[in-house]
Amino acid sequence: MSWLILAVAGLFETGWAIGLKYTQGFSRLWPTVWTVVSMLISLWLLGIAMKSLPVGTAYAVWVGIGAVGTVLLGIILFEEPTNVTRLFSVGLIIAGIIGLKFATPS
Repeated sequence: MSWLILAVAGLFETGWAIGLKYTQGFSRLWPTVWTVVSMLISLWLLGIAMKSLPVGTAYAVWVGIGAVGTVLLGIILFEEPTNVTRLFSVGLIIAGIIGLKFATPS
């Protein structure tokens, strides 16, 4: 269950990272509210997951999920560049997340 909670925490991390773009420097109310709420939920879920997962693994996976989600949504929503090097690098992050999952006793 901790891994599922950690994955959801990573998705909320993606939400607040993307939300930062929409806040326009925290000058827009509703994007700012969504971003702050996403931050709080993400950190709360990360804390719950860390009750039973090693801190290094949990934090690295949380950041990895957030990074992958943010890159992919940046490509989709903001037409950020897509090239082989970027996608290969995202693949390496995904491989790292999977590696940590298999290397960590649950």
